Amino acid sequence: MGTITFLLVLSVLVFFHELGHFIVARLLGVKVYVFSIGFGKRLATKHWKGTDWSISAIPLGGYVKMKGQEDINPALVNNDPDSYNTKTPFQRMLILLAGPFANFLLAFVLYIFIGLLGNNHLSPTIGKVIENSPAQKAGLQANDKILKINDTKIKTWDDLSSVIKDSKSALKFYIKRDNKVQTIIISPKLSDSQNMFKEKIKKRMIGIAPAAKIITIYYSPTESLVFAYNKTYEASKMIFLGVKKLIQGIIPSSEIGGVISIGKVISDASQSSIVALFTITALISVNLGVLNLLPIPALDGGHIMFNLYEMITRRKPSEKVLVQLTVVGWVILASLMILGLYNDIVRWIG
Repeated sequence: MGTITFLLVLSVLVFFHELGHFIVARLLGVKVYVFSIGFGKRLATKHWKGTDWSISAIPLGGYVKMKGQEDINPALVNNDPDSYNTKTPFQRMLILLAGPFANFLLAFVLYIFIGLLGNNHLSPTIGKVIENSPAQKAGLQANDKILKINDTKIKTWDDLSSVIKDSKSALKFYIKRDNKVQTIIISPKLSDSQNMFKEKIKKRMIGIAPAAKIITIYYSPTESLVFAYNKTYEASKMIFLGVKKLIQGIIPSSEIGGVISIGKVISDASQSSIVALFTITALISVNLGVLNLLPIPALDGGHIMFNLYEMITRRKPSEKVLVQLTVVGWVILASLMILGLYNDIVRWIG
């Protein structure tokens, strides 16, 4: 069942990505020969409105084959009016950007449903107060629930952390203790900490840890739109930063996961709840959108880079360079896939 869920989720993500390319290509008058979920031999095909809609044997991706666009040999040119080649660099960039945009849009929609269905968060309830910390000196205790800080209502532990982190001066805490509301003034202290990439940073803290208490927050339709936007933005920012840290060597290459890791995460989420499945699907969709924007030849970002070059210089890149860079791009992608699979196997064996 986990494998089936994984393949269904992956197919949905690929479908929306390629649908983005397809819709904008057709709007701009580009003929699309094939819309395929998967690579390799086509197992099932339905010809509809000039396009072969196919399911192919290798379900780890997909593609739209447009007239005049050849990923294997980008030097091939077709000068018909309905060809990808005859469109302006800006129009081609719109087609290329549409795939990643569709992934971001899908994540946004999924986060809307997550907000409406109820999203789990850590409660803003204190589980531990660190000795000699600003919180202890001010009188905070375990099991205190933070209701408000200054004029900001606190619903989750993330809300609490965000207000403290961004503080510039003393904060007024409204806490609930023994069914009574009290106010306490606390001055956060700049302390040593670590970010999500395990880098040492300085962060304003008061010296508290959360209780192991989960609450479910339900958002109104309007609140869900704001929630979805924030979650999509945060996920995109996190993945962009992750890629940057990986390139810088801050994140070791052993952290790269492959298809086995993705399958396991999706399978575990599907066994938990529909909200968990939507959450991991949204995150992977954002991941797919971000990674496709990387300036690697053979990815959308690589093609965008070629078109930017043409826009700036007013001339196309040489056919020889296009072919060489595309080959390099495929080698990079294949190497990353092999590395991810190797890491998955090492984790599985270990």
